[in-house]
Amino acid sequence: MADQVQFELVAPERLLLSEPVDMVVVPGSEGDFGVLPGHAPLISTVRPGVIETYSGKAVKDRIFVAGGFAEVTRERCTVLAEEATPLADLDRAAIEAQARTAREDLGLAKDAGERAAAERSLAVAEAKLAILQQAGR
Repeated sequence: MADQVQFELVAPERLLLSEPVDMVVVPGSEGDFGVLPGHAPLISTVRPGVIETYSGKAVKDRIFVAGGFAEVTRERCTVLAEEATPLADLDRAAIEAQARTAREDLGLAKDAGERAAAERSLAVAEAKLAILQQAGR
């Protein structure tokens, strides 16, 4: 397996994916980064965006993550995601409703905690909508 990276995607409810891949691209908070076999070890926060796994030069999986943490070693890339959804499962109408609710919650926020939660929910919904827009959906 020296020519592949073991990729694991873990969401709060379960292990979503565990398989060897040729490359994985992660939306890090400092920018996207690709992980190939032999990558230098690192730990990064993950921003809302899409994780892409590759088989050869072709994208195998595209999964939206709402944020989290990534740990990379020479042989492995593990992403602990706050939320993860395959791109094919994203529902525009449901996401637009989530964004409307977050905007309403933002306007009704009584304290900094409520405001931060609403801002986070809105940021995730807007990231999902931007990705759907890029995908032409």
